[in-house]
Amino acid sequence: MTLLAHDRYCDEIAHQVGLLRSVVTSGAELSGTVPTCPDWSLEDLVRHMGGALRWVELMVRTRAQEEVPEEQVPGVEGPEGRGEAAVLDAWLAETGDQVVAALRAAGPDAKVWGWAGTLSSGFWARRMTHEITVHRADATLAAGLPYEVAPDVAADAIDEWLQIVAYVQRTEPHDVASELRGEGRSIHLHATDTGAGLNAEWVVELAEDGVRWRRGHEQATVALRGPLTSVLLAFYRRLPLDAQELEVLGERKLLEFWLERATFG
Repeated sequence: MTLLAHDRYCDEIAHQVGLLRSVVTSGAELSGTVPTCPDWSLEDLVRHMGGALRWVELMVRTRAQEEVPEEQVPGVEGPEGRGEAAVLDAWLAETGDQVVAALRAAGPDAKVWGWAGTLSSGFWARRMTHEITVHRADATLAAGLPYEVAPDVAADAIDEWLQIVAYVQRTEPHDVASELRGEGRSIHLHATDTGAGLNAEWVVELAEDGVRWRRGHEQATVALRGPLTSVLLAFYRRLPLDAQELEVLGERKLLEFWLERATFG
């Protein structure tokens, strides 16, 4: 499994911030509920995402060696007052500039605290790329806007999600992800629209000692097929399995079992 280049992650964070800003300024109702994150309004989601970026910016810039409490992060909660798209947009723009600058200055190998066993600024460049990629999907779906993501980013987001689930299994034995075990069961993810230039198929095995996964085309207990973006969103529970563009072949209950239990911990 090969990571994207550090600069590619930085470029994508900047790109995704710009796209999220376009949702903020699109005229969408900021107080409207986000269907895929029903406890949040659209403004709540944007403030959460911007706050996470500011938290990471501070940790990377200061080379933090332990987790920094959010209350120590300047501007983490966003601008005062609510419902002002222009003000929220300006705060998000500043946030994006700051975090991208910090990540570029650090490079991929600066030692920084991280929660998944990877203590580097590169971890945070990748993590924030996919955090904002998926939360922008939440925002665009809430606003009724179209959503697309570059194939290399979408494929890497699936890789990272599988790594996170495996990490949670190893470190949080009482989490629901621990139930994703058992010999003889497997999931195949098959993106149907990427052509020969990108291997966008995955085999996920639910082994007794934890999740194992690899890129490749193999028979499995259940297969999820569709365009890569749709497969990504379904695997992150942002798109229902019954979506028109998706096809589930084999034991659907196993895929549902996975989606119910795959977790950050």
